[in-house]
This record gives sequence, C-alpha cells and structure tokens, in this order.
Amino acid sequence: MSRVNAKPIIVFDLDGTLVETAPDLLDSLNHCLSISGLETADPVSLRRFVGQGGRVMIERAFAVQQKHVDDVMLDHLVEEFRTHYAANIPGQSVFFPGVLDALDRFATNGYELAVCTNKFEALSLRLLKAMGEAERFAAICGADTFSYRKPDPRHLTDTITQAGGNRNRALMVGDSRTDIDTAKAAGIPVVAVDFGYTDLPVHHYEPSRVISHYNELTLEMVEELMEAATDRV
Repeated sequence: MSRVNAKPIIVFDLDGTLVETAPDLLDSLNHCLSISGLETADPVSLRRFVGQGGRVMIERAFAVQQKHVDDVMLDHLVEEFRTHYAANIPGQSVFFPGVLDALDRFATNGYELAVCTNKFEALSLRLLKAMGEAERFAAICGADTFSYRKPDPRHLTDTITQAGGNRNRALMVGDSRTDIDTAKAAGIPVVAVDFGYTDLPVHHYEPSRVISHYNELTLEMVEELMEAATDRV
C-alpha cells in the first residue's frame, strides 16, 4: 500500500494508556524485589518506575532503595519478571473507561489502529489476545520488535509502516514522557492521557493535548491535530 493511499492511523501506548495493568506489573515487580531481598514497592511508587519496559522498571526500583544490580543479575530478574507476569495474564488488567468505544469510533471512520509499547511484543500480544481485542490492531510492536524502542522515534514510525498507516496522517496516544518525546521526535502530534503511569503530570511534558477520558478523544480533535501537523511540514 502506498503512503498516499494509506489510512490515517492512531498509535497507542499500552500500559497506562489503553490498559490499566498496574496491579499485575506491581505483583511481578514485587516478586523480583522479594527474591532479591529488597522491600516491595507500593502502587504510588510503581507509577515512577513504568514507561521503558520491565528492565528499566527493575533498575529504577533498585535505585530508589540505593541498591546496585549488575547486568547478570538484571538479566535474571528480567526473566523472572517476564515469567511471573506471563503466567498471570490477564490478571487484574482492564481497559480504561471509554477505550473500546474510542477504538470503535476511529475504526468505523477509516482509521488504522496500532500499539507501540516498551512491553515485550510477546507479552503485549498475549495480553491483548487474552482480553479479546488483539485483532483490532494492524500492528502490535513491542520493545523487542525492532533493534530500537521508544523514545527512539523509529519505534513509532516503523510501527506505522508495519501497520500500513499514513505517516503524514498519524497521531500518538500515550501516558508518559517517553511517549511524548517519541512522538515529538517523529514530528507526530501526541495526545496524553492524565490517568496513566508517570512521575510528573503529563502536561509538564507539553503534549499536543491532554485528556482525562477517552470520550474526549474525538474525531474532530484528531483531525485538527493532524491537519496542524501537516501544515507545519
């Protein structure tokens, strides 16, 4: 499909954007901390750790307790995290209010939908399949899909390509600085949800718009942001 004829596309982050995965991420992180002899984390702390995948989450949790973790131990803990998390999918994870209606709204109006996440691809696919919604997305690209990941803008732009979407009619929806920085670096407008996983409120990172519920993600808003981005080119 040529870019000229490709559909407009909305690319979503996963954890904290489409799906409330915090309880299950916290359980798996605390499993890793417990077997390492460290104190477990609480739900408030977790929101500071999430955003760049399980490996960075574990590193951040160790750093908060002023503990060093070497590469060998970190590799082991990442595998422990993945195994524990995969064994419990979908666990307590649920879509945020209004997500499915929003996906219906844009699909009905000719948009491609995709996921660009720093969760491992297999775990992302497994989660969305377990929740019965994987088929909605033309591409589901994780931290290990390519040789780079967010905030590298190629993670986003290559997700768009893999989904067959129009790079010049694209929008990112995310919940963190990582998502916002990625979209900005790619020259793509970004809508941030304010209920996700971030250390500071998302407005500090200056996304194109901030929403508090998916009923605010309207066709009119998305079209306006895409048009504005096209005008800047």
